[in-house]
Amino acid sequence: MTRLNGSTARFLMCRPEHFAVNYTINPWMDPKRWARDADAHAAAEREWQALYGKLLKLGAAVELVPPVPGLPDLVFTANAAVVLDGKALLARFLHPERQREEEHFEAAFRALQARGLIDSVRKLPKDLVLEGAGDCVWDAGRNLFWMGYGPRSDASAAHAVEEMFGQDVVALELADPRFYHMDTALAPLPGGEVLYLPRAFTAAGRAAIHERVAAEERIEIAIEDGCRLAANAVALGNTLIMSGCGQHLRAELAARGYDVMTTPLSSFLRSGGSAFCLTLRLDRRSVPLASVAPEAAVA
Repeated sequence: MTRLNGSTARFLMCRPEHFAVNYTINPWMDPKRWARDADAHAAAEREWQALYGKLLKLGAAVELVPPVPGLPDLVFTANAAVVLDGKALLARFLHPERQREEEHFEAAFRALQARGLIDSVRKLPKDLVLEGAGDCVWDAGRNLFWMGYGPRSDASAAHAVEEMFGQDVVALELADPRFYHMDTALAPLPGGEVLYLPRAFTAAGRAAIHERVAAEERIEIAIEDGCRLAANAVALGNTLIMSGCGQHLRAELAARGYDVMTTPLSSFLRSGGSAFCLTLRLDRRSVPLASVAPEAAVA
């Protein structure tokens, strides 16, 4: 069974009962093309079920948010909140099409709190936009959040995250509209490496990554794998679940001890999401730097 800090990995997901591409809020979304595909929804159901099944097979527990008619992107639970140490900071969405999700995600987290799976739930200040773990990715090896801003989240939301969780936040501007959330462009891996797409960031953003991640721990993604959303991966132990992975990237990851498990998620790529977007890790715990072995604490 896959475990982190002694506890079973636990995710939040939402069945794609109402998933569709019926509006456009990023360059991936083409409602007309979706409408012409008679098998589109059935394919999404199959793909989601396959991902769900793989997580269960790897030993993870999955909590489910009830699907809601008219909220096709509720399936992307990574955007629901930032979660760490039993605390949840609820998302606030930029686009009106997704703002109706907020009350349903809040209800889901209140229910998790009532069951003792979440200790506290907090809302962002009213003037801030931050789209959950989609734009605020936890790096356990460095005890920090990588936060994306520009397309969908506010740079100033970093202060709210720091206040809530007491952890450092590295805010990076996203430069390519195709990679509109941090989780589409960067993934910290369990061994301390960081998988990232350089062209998704500004020169200043790339410099900030290089400052904090040693050269031997940086794994650059080519644009071909970037467009497969290879960075939008779920890590469980040494297994990386992703929608697609080219041979070169697969070989590099294998050489570093990772088992790449691909599962087709092309239906969700049509909305700009993949494996990480479809899940939200609920059991992440920070580790005080004083308790980290010296070699593990070096970035």
